[in-house]
Amino acid sequence: MAVEITTGRGLYRLVSAAQPEEQPDTIVLTLALERADGIERVAFRCRISRNLLDPGTDANPDTLIAGIGPWITREFEATREAALKSIRSERRLLEVAFDDANRGPF
Repeated sequence: MAVEITTGRGLYRLVSAAQPEEQPDTIVLTLALERADGIERVAFRCRISRNLLDPGTDANPDTLIAGIGPWITREFEATREAALKSIRSERRLLEVAFDDANRGPF
């Protein structure tokens, strides 16, 4: 599943870039922001605390990505820049944690 995001830089798609990592208390999604014309692709990880998900909620990655889409739209520039900086200077993917301290879209 891809979520389309319209930004000042053009149309991007938010897509899963790897299999989700399910742990007892978190779900980790590796996501990519892909510009529609193919000129840019930026990957990052989202660590989602299961405490934020309603009991009985489907932890389906497509459902989670659809929920993260509007948040990424609002936080696009900051997330994109932080992800690029992390990849270039730290040589690792940016990890955005959604938990009790930072609920994000949850």
